[in-house]
Amino acid sequence: MTFDVALRLTEIVMALAFLQQCAEHLAVGTRSDRLWFGARAVACVGLLVSIATPFCLVVLCAISLRNLSRFGGPYNGGSDKMSLLILWCVTAAHILPVRLWQEMALAYLAVQMVLSYFISGQIKIVNPAWRSGQALVDVFAFSAYPVSEQLRRLAQHKSLLLVMSWAVMLFEVLFPLTLLDGTALIIGLGIGASFHLANACLFGLNRFFWIWLAAYPSLIWFQGRLSTILTLQRDAGLFWP
Repeated sequence: MTFDVALRLTEIVMALAFLQQCAEHLAVGTRSDRLWFGARAVACVGLLVSIATPFCLVVLCAISLRNLSRFGGPYNGGSDKMSLLILWCVTAAHILPVRLWQEMALAYLAVQMVLSYFISGQIKIVNPAWRSGQALVDVFAFSAYPVSEQLRRLAQHKSLLLVMSWAVMLFEVLFPLTLLDGTALIIGLGIGASFHLANACLFGLNRFFWIWLAAYPSLIWFQGRLSTILTLQRDAGLFWP
């Protein structure tokens, strides 16, 4: 995947994710919020149809700063933090004057994407509650996350939740290894997308699905770029055969 294709795909999925977020505020927000999120939606449409892209991105960045002040930070947690990361990296990739700097901005997004999985897994795997499966038992039994009361019955299936816990942890901590091979990365991203879709269906975390997918093109491009660099260095004799 080329840099330009990865950047364009990231813009499109990011804009769709932002439109979903805007719809929430346009439906139930205050009058002031509706005006700001209405302007945000217009800028997202501009991104989708590729009209004045740098201007639309700058507008979105300005609105993001306003929203940080309005809501006292990224009020929706991880999905809002990822939204800000993708937005500012994409904006930098458009407005920086040197192509190398533009690529560094998209590469930074890809690296942060890898770290988002790895650090999450590392935190879980050192937690005894996650290693025993009790953390997921508590989520289904007591938290407000499950979208259906019937899902709480899963808390009774401790063996299943133990397997699910280890599946999640191993996927997250081993995810950086997918950078070693393009096919492995595609498989890893497929598992990651399925993981976020499951979270949306089971826990109502629908924002995470689209905004994490928005960063996937940057990771595909980054892996290809990394493979090219390593191949050139090997051919030049910089590595042992």
